[in-house]
Amino acid sequence: MRLLKTALLMSSITLSACAITSQQSLYDKLGGEAGIDSIVSHLVQNIGQDKQVFHYFAEANVNRFKKHLALHLCDISDGPCHYDGDSMQQIHDGMEINERDFNHLVDLLIDAMYKSDVPHPIQNQLLARLAPLRTNIIYR
Repeated sequence: MRLLKTALLMSSITLSACAITSQQSLYDKLGGEAGIDSIVSHLVQNIGQDKQVFHYFAEANVNRFKKHLALHLCDISDGPCHYDGDSMQQIHDGMEINERDFNHLVDLLIDAMYKSDVPHPIQNQLLARLAPLRTNIIYR
């Protein structure tokens, strides 16, 4: 009986340790670097084909935009990156992005995540982290 109790105790300790270490970061849930790169690539494609918001990006350096957006998404999703670029307010000052266009860009991001096979609950987790930045983006 003592051997059985010891075995059960060891099993529960082992399972508890597995449960603790199996916590994935949002970055991992998004697919890591490859997943974020996929989201960014799909988003850039969506923006390039979109008449409503493309004008905000027409003068942007696409490679720089992709690099900084991927770095920002990596950082905000608890990945191994540190975004040290301009703030969202600095980037969007003078652009006068309205609510309608902001919401449309969010729809384009959701579509990009869908195309990158990001499950809806994970999409919502990323959107929840990005949502507080809204006030630093619209009507600047």
